[in-house]
Amino acid sequence: MESASAILFCEPEAGGLRVAALTVLDRLVVTAHRAGCRSITIVCDGEMPPIPRARALGIEPVIARKAPKFSGQTLVVSTNVLVSVSDLKRLLAEGGRLVTRERKLLPIGVLKKLEGTLAKSLGRERRVMAEGVAMRVADNFSARTAEVELWDTMGSSTDGLVDQYFNRPAGRILSKVLIHTPVSPNQVSVFATLLGVYAAWWFTQVEPGNHMGAIVGALLLQLSAAVDCVDGDLARVQYKESRLGKWLDLAGDQVVHVALFVGIAVGLSRAHPEVPAGALGVSAAVGVLIAFGVVLRGILHPEARGNSRVQRLIDATTNRDFSVLIIVLAFADRLDWFLWAAAVGVHGFWMLALGLQLYGRKTSTKEEAV
Repeated sequence: MESASAILFCEPEAGGLRVAALTVLDRLVVTAHRAGCRSITIVCDGEMPPIPRARALGIEPVIARKAPKFSGQTLVVSTNVLVSVSDLKRLLAEGGRLVTRERKLLPIGVLKKLEGTLAKSLGRERRVMAEGVAMRVADNFSARTAEVELWDTMGSSTDGLVDQYFNRPAGRILSKVLIHTPVSPNQVSVFATLLGVYAAWWFTQVEPGNHMGAIVGALLLQLSAAVDCVDGDLARVQYKESRLGKWLDLAGDQVVHVALFVGIAVGLSRAHPEVPAGALGVSAAVGVLIAFGVVLRGILHPEARGNSRVQRLIDATTNRDFSVLIIVLAFADRLDWFLWAAAVGVHGFWMLALGLQLYGRKTSTKEEAV
């Protein structure tokens, strides 16, 4: 269903409860809009809870005292429900009434007409089990429970093991503070990039017999990786995703990588002149720029973007797990091993990614010809 209508029956007290700084009603309006509902009516016979995020996104629902008459498939829902966009899309496509994974009935479903109460009308509909976060939010306790479940879904497909078990949990402490401030995801992206560049500068401060600068740089780089998880958390949980934010995050990572390789090369050339650090640093930095171009090509060309092998490769190689390796090697004063691996490995990555893109395009062209 490309476009649908939604009627939200407002319960002012429950709809005004906050989950991750936004009211439940605000979340429901944005979720319904993203699921494909272009016509949204809020039925409210009292004071309506605020919906600032929906209005900031240009979503202006119709406010009514009574439920309008409708015919045809219409999403109807009580505003004390937290639900995911993907589940709403599936519900609109398949029809029925949503239930939780524990098979608890939720006051949300797709109806052709409203007969009596919402509960009575939904009682006859077939049940569709939710796959994402789906629950009633009726009081402060359930709001806190819903917030915990919501945060648990804020991961990224590029998260590696270190992201899952350290960077994102550590960064989430900051995320939960920043959602109550005017700080934007883009501002966090810029800060994470600057912190990563500052960490790279510390690698240049290595002296013969004293590699403390590399240790400080490695720890700061790990902190930068944790902060770099925050921008995505804020964007997803507050519905603040943007094209600019995506590019800031992607470009910022490349800036940090180039600065890191250059910084390590400068420090190594001073502390270990027997290592061809300059050549290795240039090779790694140039490889990062070429790889970035290949990744951009995959993003901008639909036939390459649709190649799942390319996406899996990019996801596997763009996580931040290498930061732990840098910490270990910094303490061991063996960052030359990392620079050798980066100087060679980054070229292997972009050549493999480009090859898979070209193969995907060739396969796509053959299928179109058939």
